[in-house]
Amino acid sequence: MKTLPAPEFWARPGLTANLLAPLAWAHAAAGAARRAWARPFRAQVPVLCVGNIVAGGAGKTPVALDLAHRLAARGARPHLLSRGYGGSAVGPLAVDLGRHDAAMVGDEALLLARAAPSWVSRDRVAGARAAVAAGAGVIVMDDGFQNPALAKDVSLLVIDGAYGIGNGSVIPAGPLREPVAGALARADAVVLMGEDETGMAARLRGRRVLEARLVAAAGAAPTGRFIAFAGIGRPEKFFRTAVEAGATLVARHGFPDHHRYTAAELARLGDEAERTGARLLTTAKDAVRLPPPWRARVTVLEIAVEWPDEAALDALLGRLMERARG
Repeated sequence: MKTLPAPEFWARPGLTANLLAPLAWAHAAAGAARRAWARPFRAQVPVLCVGNIVAGGAGKTPVALDLAHRLAARGARPHLLSRGYGGSAVGPLAVDLGRHDAAMVGDEALLLARAAPSWVSRDRVAGARAAVAAGAGVIVMDDGFQNPALAKDVSLLVIDGAYGIGNGSVIPAGPLREPVAGALARADAVVLMGEDETGMAARLRGRRVLEARLVAAAGAAPTGRFIAFAGIGRPEKFFRTAVEAGATLVARHGFPDHHRYTAAELARLGDEAERTGARLLTTAKDAVRLPPPWRARVTVLEIAVEWPDEAALDALLGRLMERARG
């Protein structure tokens, strides 16, 4: 599956966005109607949804992983649920790291499965039922904020502080999956990821906001010279984290989200690294899409989520635990 990069005009207001406004209104109306007519299924266990409002990377998967670890530490038996974007599996399917690859279940599902039992299912209700039958004590959804089929007990909306909401328009006129007001009304809290460079804090005044940032995982800080490459929603976020962690980037190569690297592309990256005396550096999400022979040749920067106010986060998780015990 080839994923195209986000159009540049999505980042700021302009003529193209104005011309596409009628299609954006239609998209927003269709989504609103879908949510209005839905009769959400309530699972037997609490459901925590980690979603975003824009197309492209905001940091939701690292947040979902972090929360799964925290819930497991509380004894909550989390299972992770995703659509399996980029994979062929319809599901519900329990992800098996020994048998499945990114072509089957998607790259994000493979990352999630390293943290806790994980499921891919295009039908979120069927996925939730399967997780509960397999012993889930709480379900953590990676994405699905706009999907009304499964009722959520707590919904977190992740927004990238560097990108914000782009030009503020709905797809295809802009990057928004739905209008901002409706999304904020359904969110229990907003996770503002990274430094606020777009004035989002002012727009979120009166809302519960959890600040967070992506950092190199403990013991994972890269040192030396690297050719960095990433096929994620916003590769520049990865490059910034790598530099902050101590890496010297000789070159930076961004690819579309979920990009499947060709042999020619990898050969060019390898040649550049050899020519410059640098090593190759990528994300954990990209690494699972690499052919096995290449994985040993590439350094992977593992990341973690840092929360300045962990008490506020713990209060939200406490709500889930109360229902799990109740």
